[in-house]
Amino acid sequence: MAPASSNSAAINRPLVQGLFVASCLLSVVSWYTTFEGMRLYLSVWFSLLASIGLQTALVLVAWLIGFSGAVTRHAGRRVLMIGVYVVTAIVSIAFSYTSLYTWFSARERPATIERKLYDQLNGSAGETGKLLTSAIDEQQKHVLALQEMTEAEKTHGLISRAQDADPYLADIRAAVAREAQTYAENYREGAGAGIRYSAFDRYTKLAEQSLQRMQRSQTELAAFVSNTKPLDSTEKQLQAYRQVYDNVPWNDVEQTLHSGQLAKPSVPVYSDFVDRTVSGQEDLLVAFQELFTAPTARHVFALMLAAFIDIVVFLLAFATGPYFFGSMEHRWISAGAALEGLDHQIFTRDFLRKLTPGPRGMARVEASALTPGEQQLCLLWAARKLAVVTEEDGRQYYMLEQGIHEQLLESLASQQFPLRASAAASR
Repeated sequence: MAPASSNSAAINRPLVQGLFVASCLLSVVSWYTTFEGMRLYLSVWFSLLASIGLQTALVLVAWLIGFSGAVTRHAGRRVLMIGVYVVTAIVSIAFSYTSLYTWFSARERPATIERKLYDQLNGSAGETGKLLTSAIDEQQKHVLALQEMTEAEKTHGLISRAQDADPYLADIRAAVAREAQTYAENYREGAGAGIRYSAFDRYTKLAEQSLQRMQRSQTELAAFVSNTKPLDSTEKQLQAYRQVYDNVPWNDVEQTLHSGQLAKPSVPVYSDFVDRTVSGQEDLLVAFQELFTAPTARHVFALMLAAFIDIVVFLLAFATGPYFFGSMEHRWISAGAALEGLDHQIFTRDFLRKLTPGPRGMARVEASALTPGEQQLCLLWAARKLAVVTEEDGRQYYMLEQGIHEQLLESLASQQFPLRASAAASR
């Protein structure tokens, strides 16, 4: 409809201009986040041009949607523009979300990955430590038993012929017996420091060396656990653990525990714990994969902030568009004035002079007193149910809605130059 009053118009215009500036500033923010997101995948110049084109289209379409509410009633055209805006906004929000997510997680994500790796390495080290502890305990029994067997062979002999419930010791007894058989009659079996005694003594020393290797590996593993920190780099943690893990005498552990093929603890894979966002090429996939699989407050906040910017730009454009083009009712008055070749304020003044009070104090105008421009205006008001056609004493009247009457009067509160010139000429 027509502008409000002079005071309200003076207040509204700066407010509308301020909203326009706010939408432009938010558009710059949206452009920057979109540009930063695109730059992760494209060259700088290509990202710059693409982001400017995308954001320009986003802003212009948003303003066109706002203008279309004041300019046209074609629903199909508005739906098409809204569809274009939605598609453009989705692309902008996707890259903006990626940029914001990467920015928010620049410091937190590497620390999260490092802490996760630290936990897994400690778990693997714990399992390895359990195996080493069991193997050391068992090997200490083997060393003690072999020492006793060696002394018994020297004192009594015939030790290699005995059976042993321990598979490790049984294999050594069998190995000593086979070795002695190769010497046939040259070395008879019996007490003393013979070939069998030397073989038992040799296996005892080998068992002691195996025990020392496992104890040394246990010490290195304990040192790794105590020296590694949760925020150490991925490369440092994996390199340190791999060195300790590879030094574990797994063959000795497997033989000592004599439980078949040993199931070694798994070592974390580097590719599972490297910060893939460092390369920049996987940020979009990582951001949306974590958003849909394991969303956190950081993911939700980044997405809401990215969407908020574009949504606010749309709302500001939609709300301020009619103020720049004026409402349809206001343009109807201007069109009616154009039919008469008058300024719209002069046209409004002449029309108001024809209004008379009707039933219940409602303003009305006689149809026969209307000019062609005024007639067209009243017809539109009647079609929009802003005026009602009534008959009284054989005369036809247009009964105006109270709001229409008020706003027509308020539109004359701020006199423009044609109205002041017309008033001066009439004196």
